[in-house]
Amino acid sequence: MSTLTVLYFASLRDAAGIASESVPADARDLRGLYETLRARHGFALPVERLRVAVDGAFAQWDDAPRAGSEVAFIPPVSGG
Repeated sequence: MSTLTVLYFASLRDAAGIASESVPADARDLRGLYETLRARHGFALPVERLRVAVDGAFAQWDDAPRAGSEVAFIPPVSGG
């Protein structure tokens, strides 16, 4: 089975209890991937509040995940 690596930062890392994990690369798009992981880990943030990057470059939510890629979900930065 093809997999990809998902990286979590800040509140997403706290909610998941892990900084990264390998997941099947079977989602139709990055939005679907996030929604699946949101249900699994109980993430509070909706997709509209996040940025997504694939292999170090910002991506679009309707991009298809590619096997072997590294996907990062990036929540808004807090503080001031």
